[in-house]
Amino acid sequence: MPYALFCNEAKLSKAYPTEADVWKLAQHSGLVVDVVSDEEKPHPRPVLDNDYEIRPCRADPHENPEKNKAEAERDRQLEFQLDS
Repeated sequence: MPYALFCNEAKLSKAYPTEADVWKLAQHSGLVVDVVSDEEKPHPRPVLDNDYEIRPCRADPHENPEKNKAEAERDRQLEFQLDS
């Protein structure tokens, strides 16, 4: 089952093969913050900002989660090369 980024009921991202792929996208987009609770003071944990959440979803018709992942990785690599 593919996963995507949601805010309330709105799907905000393309579908990706795994939840980890969407976490990478959210991290790269600046949507992940580190939170420290009283119980976990030595180790902050990443959470999604605001009302964002990662949920399983159906891919849209004509959408290929594997292709979306490959395109996102290619875009990140190109961005890295341009920043260097």
